[in-house]
Amino acid sequence: MDEGSMGSSHKRRALWLGPLQEQVPKRKSNRENLDRFIPNRAAMDFDFAHYMLTDGRKGKENPSVISPSREAYQKKLAEAFNMNRTRILVFKNKPSTPIDPIPKEFLSPSSPQTKPVKQRRHIPQSCERTLDAPDILDDFYLNLLDWGSSNVLAIALGSTVYLWDASNGSTSELVTIDDDDGGPVTSVSWAPDGRHIAIGLNNSHVQIWDYTVNRQLRTLSGGHRQRVGSLAWNNHILTTGGMDGKVINNDVRVRSHIVETYRGHHLEVCGLKWSASVQLASGGNDNLLYIWDKTMASSSAPRQWLHRLEGHTAAVKALAWCPFQGNLLASGGGGGDQCIKFWNAHTGACLNSINAGSQVCSLLWNKNERELLSSHGFAQNQLTLWKYPSMVKMAELTGHTSRVLFMTQSPDGCTVASAAADETLRFWNVFGTPEVAKPAPKAKLEPFAHVSRIR
Repeated sequence: MDEGSMGSSHKRRALWLGPLQEQVPKRKSNRENLDRFIPNRAAMDFDFAHYMLTDGRKGKENPSVISPSREAYQKKLAEAFNMNRTRILVFKNKPSTPIDPIPKEFLSPSSPQTKPVKQRRHIPQSCERTLDAPDILDDFYLNLLDWGSSNVLAIALGSTVYLWDASNGSTSELVTIDDDDGGPVTSVSWAPDGRHIAIGLNNSHVQIWDYTVNRQLRTLSGGHRQRVGSLAWNNHILTTGGMDGKVINNDVRVRSHIVETYRGHHLEVCGLKWSASVQLASGGNDNLLYIWDKTMASSSAPRQWLHRLEGHTAAVKALAWCPFQGNLLASGGGGGDQCIKFWNAHTGACLNSINAGSQVCSLLWNKNERELLSSHGFAQNQLTLWKYPSMVKMAELTGHTSRVLFMTQSPDGCTVASAAADETLRFWNVFGTPEVAKPAPKAKLEPFAHVSRIR
């Protein structure tokens, strides 16, 4: 082996220090380590460089001459003018600072840029309470559940109307109407005052009760020939829908209570809802949806309805007017349709249609958020919460073992009660607790506002 090879072998052994030790890289010669740095003149502040090379050193050379207060002042001044730098040469440009289109000091507290991100609401998947509802009729075309403004829930079980007081959980029986007297009960609806309740019967009559004194006030008769399965209040006007296809407005204050009759349906009317703008929606077993205007109820009008909508292919029972958009109506179709449709009540146009996958029995809008709740029949018998207008499913609430025929909402809009053919009444905290509105800031008084002005 020649010397050249021995020398290189000796150098490799000198670099290897032993197992599990850090390997030291071979140092390059001085000539190889040289590099050249060229300052960037465009990025340099020549005024600051001149100051640092001349006047900037005077204070540091004679520190005893400067008083503490002057030193603190100079330090603050240097920070304000960005003069507390130490480097003179600059070798690269600094990245540019992003500029806000609107300075933060000009943004109000309610500005979208300063608004915190809203956390997603927790939706409980199980019901809060379950009550027995024996003998409830398994009939899709009836309306046997309603929650009044006085926080009392009414439910018809066979021939008896029961009241459940949500404030204390007490239950009482309002009335029992036997078959010989016109029973069973086919619909219930609270008046806006939360004191009076209308009860539709199988014999086409409607009874008005005052629940505070447990007394029947009057009976409305002569308008329908068959059972009254749907009811809707508009102040002192009680609208009734019957199996005879007629929709009748009854003024409960006067003896001759029939004031208007809407004709359009030729089968049972199973859904009625008044809007805040005095428009009435009616759905029937003839798969038709009508929108009526109270001003067009004159007998001399060639057609009484505002819109006749034929979009559904099954009975239309589920109806709900949007609380945040007055001309928006949601409707749901029966088992042969399974769709939720949205309508513009002014033009009659169908804005959207969603296949819910099962019979749509009832619809409720969230009063505090842009959400819609639907109840369904076979196969899951669930309640589905939808985000509007995207119609993305937010939650599916299960627990009922048969189709969820009826839903109603508490006066505060937080709790939903559902009654199903499985003879149970369930309460769901699906809409959450509404946010407490912050008080409006007090207006600032104008200077000398108390001084009388000369006009």
